[in-house]
Amino acid sequence: MHKADALHTENKLLSPFECHIDIFEDNPATIVDLLVEQCKLQDKQLSKTEIKQAITKGALWLRRGKHTQRLRRLKKQLISGDKLHFYHNAKVLAATVPNAKLIADLKDYSVWYKPYGMLSQGSKWSDHCTITRYAQQYFSEERAVFIVHRLDRAATGLILVAHSKKAAKLLSALFEKHNLEKHYNIIVHGDFSAQKSPIVIETPIDGKSAKSTFSLIQYHQELQQSLLQVLIDTGRKHQIRKHAASIGFPVVGDRLHGDKHLDEKRLQEGRLVDLQLCAVSLSFTCPFSGQVKVFKVADEDKPSFAKP
Repeated sequence: MHKADALHTENKLLSPFECHIDIFEDNPATIVDLLVEQCKLQDKQLSKTEIKQAITKGALWLRRGKHTQRLRRLKKQLISGDKLHFYHNAKVLAATVPNAKLIADLKDYSVWYKPYGMLSQGSKWSDHCTITRYAQQYFSEERAVFIVHRLDRAATGLILVAHSKKAAKLLSALFEKHNLEKHYNIIVHGDFSAQKSPIVIETPIDGKSAKSTFSLIQYHQELQQSLLQVLIDTGRKHQIRKHAASIGFPVVGDRLHGDKHLDEKRLQEGRLVDLQLCAVSLSFTCPFSGQVKVFKVADEDKPSFAKP
């Protein structure tokens, strides 16, 4: 095989694709065998092992009646009228992320430290790099998991995971009614010490009200960067990053709203340019116990000038 032909074949195998299989009889061939045959029909040569691995990582969905859900049980009995949806993306399935850290287990819900790169929720292609899947696999007895709020993939810090629909509803209400306090630490480019701290920004985001309060923790003169504490009263998409950039203090490592030139300089100095934004504390009245709960990130997981 010519090199060009080999490259074409490799790209064809690696490119994302979908398989959709209608089930016309009860208990047909095994799920894996069905997928192997369908992949062949679409000129996609996947082994049984590769298909099983993809299913384990959340690439297979089952539609039965009006309900569609992710399917991992390879021995699931299929019935006439079912439909299988298989989504294969080699790049997504090969992704890995650091482990999350359990901060507190309240049975009805748990509190986690989400590392850089971990997703808050999955997609049709997979869910193996999500905090919900990690939490589901962490406990000795598998629990239901429901996402309550989100952190950007590039952000780190505290995130809540509910373990029942009731818990998800009650905890979500805390966020919707702003009945909890969220503090973040960020490192920004620029000397914030020259500002009259704190600075309150109330610029609307996407047509919705948004409020962020920025306070100086420390200024590093050599790096010309400032460590700030941020309190947000709302949770708009990229709120902190947009508000910080709007006042001339872009968050270090922010590839969307930051300063690419300054981040490139940091990279040339041998320093990482991951997003320097961490949800460091959460406090609220627990809807189950009525007690005030305060959760904090360990100091070593907070943004720091000392980190390379």
